[in-house]
Amino acid sequence: MQFVDIKNDIAFRKIFGNENKKIILISFLNAVMKLKGKDAIEDVEILNPYQLPIIKNLKASIIDVKARDKKGKTYIIEMQVAEPDGLDKRLLYYASKEYSQQIESGEHYTELKPVIFIGIFDFKFTAGEKYLSHHAVCDIENGERTIMDMDFYFVELPKFTKQLEDLTEITDKWVFFIKESETLTVIPDNVDDEGLKEAYHDANKHSWEKEELEAYDYAAMREQDERGKVELAEKRADKKAKNEVARKMKQKGLPNKDISDFTGLTEEEIDDL
Repeated sequence: MQFVDIKNDIAFRKIFGNENKKIILISFLNAVMKLKGKDAIEDVEILNPYQLPIIKNLKASIIDVKARDKKGKTYIIEMQVAEPDGLDKRLLYYASKEYSQQIESGEHYTELKPVIFIGIFDFKFTAGEKYLSHHAVCDIENGERTIMDMDFYFVELPKFTKQLEDLTEITDKWVFFIKESETLTVIPDNVDDEGLKEAYHDANKHSWEKEELEAYDYAAMREQDERGKVELAEKRADKKAKNEVARKMKQKGLPNKDISDFTGLTEEEIDDL
């Protein structure tokens, strides 16, 4: 078997936004929020089911998954491979907008239902060491919750370090799948959850249509291009800063060799300043 990278836009939406296999999303939601028994989610309506995008318009496609359960709770699941500027504020805006749009002006506030945001991040976002954290509005002294309708769950993949043989909880198995699927060649023996099993089957490249694989590859290239732009901008900013330091050192009459040792610039680059 050869599995796709779940962090890819197309793969993420195909697996978690499949209305014909809602068992996958239900299993994932219950695992992340650790819901069991009578509290467990039994069914959801996927609000933006997966549709294969037209490749040339891929950049404008929606990459998150939204669902609603029988109690009216809305779940937003989003994959982020790089931290955008102002992510914390964007998450609040996104969840608040979803919450407020449930009713029209003049309707009763009691009609509002909870909104739960689940962010899967391929970077470290919080100061804690745990890979899974739960955030909500509460009293900072005693932890009491009075405002109940908005929750944020963050899965930080770099903080997840468990190996295959260490996986016992369903939550760990799900996060391992998201982080490591691309490196695997078989479904692990310890996968005993039906939803997770279906996710592995859907992640198998051999089960994908040609058009889906083309869109998947295009999304991967686009992601690499975006990372390349960021890296180039960082390099240019670093070079500009070094040039400025070297220029000031040169004005003070320091020899080019000393400036080169300090900044890493070549003596030829220093001569050109």
